[in-house]
Amino acid sequence: MYSNSLIELDRAHLIHPVASYRSHEKLGVRVLASAKGATVTDASGKQLIDGFAGLWCVNAGYGHESIVEAAAKQMRELPYATAYFGLGSEPAIRLASELAERAPGDLNHVYFTLGGSDAVDSTIRFIRYYWIARGEPQRDQFISVEQGYHGSSTVGAGLTALPAFHAGFGIPFDWQHKIPSHYAYRNPVGEAPQAIIDASLAALRRKVEEIGPERVAAFYAEPIQGSGGVLVPPKGWMKAMRELCRELGILFVADEVITGFGRTGPLFACEEDEIVPDFIATAKGLTSGYVPMGAVFMADHVYQTIADGAGAAAVGHGYTYSAHPVSAAVGLEVLKLYEGGLLENGRKAGARLMQGLESLRDHPLVGDVRGRGMLAAVELVVDKVRKTPLPAAAEPARRIFDRAWENGLVIRAFANGVLGYAPPLCCTEAEIDAIVERTRQTLDETLEDLDVRQALRA
Repeated sequence: MYSNSLIELDRAHLIHPVASYRSHEKLGVRVLASAKGATVTDASGKQLIDGFAGLWCVNAGYGHESIVEAAAKQMRELPYATAYFGLGSEPAIRLASELAERAPGDLNHVYFTLGGSDAVDSTIRFIRYYWIARGEPQRDQFISVEQGYHGSSTVGAGLTALPAFHAGFGIPFDWQHKIPSHYAYRNPVGEAPQAIIDASLAALRRKVEEIGPERVAAFYAEPIQGSGGVLVPPKGWMKAMRELCRELGILFVADEVITGFGRTGPLFACEEDEIVPDFIATAKGLTSGYVPMGAVFMADHVYQTIADGAGAAAVGHGYTYSAHPVSAAVGLEVLKLYEGGLLENGRKAGARLMQGLESLRDHPLVGDVRGRGMLAAVELVVDKVRKTPLPAAAEPARRIFDRAWENGLVIRAFANGVLGYAPPLCCTEAEIDAIVERTRQTLDETLEDLDVRQALRA
């Protein structure tokens, strides 16, 4: 059978990202065959609502013919153009211009990458170059936030503060430091917004003093911590942290790889946070996942410092596929779709999604519901007062994903029992309602799990 042969080929040859290789060999792959709108279809013909937009990335939804045509047209005319040697292509130039025009403040310079991980890596290289050009080469220490995610490359995974990305890899490096997360549901200072903001500000001050104020190069933060469990900071947190970085004289990097391009409502989450960072890293929704592409937005003062520091010499950082014309052509078309109605639909759908997920708070397993726009999470517990997580024996990541799949829903099920949501912005009201209904069904089935029932009685 077609799918069985694929399963065997996959088992024998394809290495999957962030997977237990032995478990995957045992269970086998689920093959996706087609998709349209917010619905994906597997090789057996089963249809599911994709409540996670692939990997937080298919923001526009599947099957837009205008995107396909933009890519095909560019492939016919000019399938590749290097950006080395002073060369370029019209789509890349126009996309950089369109993005700079829409970016906050003076983020007027755009460097294209293949995705989020190499966008983050690029910011690290640019930041080191910036401080060396300023005559402060000792500024080589970087700070990020616990439970944050900044990619899976060797350097970016060190800024990432999730154990799975460190174990067995010999990272983080000694120049990569962390401060506690703003995680409101489990914060030692409680859930009061100002208390959380004050605690984060104090933690950053302490960390900078501990390292040495003259040594710190930059601070990295996501407007919402995605892979850490969709952790939404209190309103004003990003702005307060950005202002403190300015006061301390260190660069501020906003990682919008997940939150960019309508995921939280506007094109950039920084707009809602009322900040202009020194860098923004983006990817995912930039091309709606149709082709690989990421981008680094760089503030004027950083660009000018690097340019002046290099003088006539080349700035030695580049990728073969930077500013790829096909990816850029897709990015231009996706941007048109966002501004042609998808952003507005996403805002309405996001409000409905949050309202629907809030209605699940009465479920015996639901401890917390959080989110912004089309980015949300439901955190499961077996004791609402003590906030006791689901037992490891219940294998929440695998079993809940499997139950949701059987119920016709794709979501992200984290190992700690957090359910993540990031549906396409094109979702209809009926699709949003179905996401909520199928989640409740999945929770009811999880409640019947023997390991969960035993934990509830404990």
